Amino acid sequence: MLIGYARVSSQDQNPDLQLDALKSAGCEQVFVEKVSGSGLKARPEWETCQRTLRKDDTLIVWRLDRLGRSLKDLVEIIQDLENRTVGFCSITEKIDTTSAGGKLIFHIFGALAEFEHTLIRERTKAGLAAARARGRKGGRKPKLSKADVKKAAAMLRDPTVTKTEVAEHFNTTRMTLNEALKREGYPLNPAAPDVDNTTDTDTH
Repeated sequence: MLIGYARVSSQDQNPDLQLDALKSAGCEQVFVEKVSGSGLKARPEWETCQRTLRKDDTLIVWRLDRLGRSLKDLVEIIQDLENRTVGFCSITEKIDTTSAGGKLIFHIFGALAEFEHTLIRERTKAGLAAARARGRKGGRKPKLSKADVKKAAAMLRDPTVTKTEVAEHFNTTRMTLNEALKREGYPLNPAAPDVDNTTDTDTH
């Protein structure tokens, strides 16, 4: 059975071009997805289409980008179809995985996706190594800088200033302030009156 899948990125776009092409390709059933920019992850028609596909069926799309939202996503979908013995055809790119040539093309796509993943991983490692060489550790930048923590510690030496007030001054939470003080080696309770840190349960 030939099953078509069409997708447009908003309710205002017209899928007729895709539907005409899928009909001409001989599709017996077509699923049409209309998604907004905020709903890219939710594709109910695609989920239904996947459940409909059976062994030896062929999924047909007008163009590759109607099926996958990235090269990695596309390759994973095609590999899943092949594992289920479901063929795939893209009309515009003239790709047909039921043929030897089509399978070869997707093996190449798979290799390119892995190559891209490897490059990203290597760039990340190189960036972390460069940061460590400059004396910085990887991860999220602290919300409070060293200068901020030094100022906060000085403010907390005043017994009339509460830790909550200091946290609000730096637009952060008590827990974040405590972590920053610990990180820079300052005492948590220099002179603040509300310093029951065992009850500090607020988060970043």
